[in-house]
Amino acid sequence: MEHAWVFLLVRWIDLVLAAVVAGLAVWALIDCLTRSPVQFQRAFKRTKGFWLALTAGAAVFSVLGVLGGGSLLIALIAATIAGVYLADVRPAVSLESKGPGSW
Repeated sequence: MEHAWVFLLVRWIDLVLAAVVAGLAVWALIDCLTRSPVQFQRAFKRTKGFWLALTAGAAVFSVLGVLGGGSLLIALIAATIAGVYLADVRPAVSLESKGPGSW
């Protein structure tokens, strides 16, 4: 039991990483909810329903992971979904929402 602090440290690191992933997933979900379905079509991305389902699932599972000490694999999947939405879909949809000539 001399090195019990290591396990406690690892648990806290896991919890902080899970909270960051949950924050990103909730951010992606809220952003997806505020977009119009037409913006996704104009940006040649998947439908709003598709991204809404993915980001909602990522948010639910990542928040449950924070509350119940979920799996690191689930957090990794949720982080990937939120990251793809925030890094690829969100900028493309945002460009389309500004209209032509407003770059």
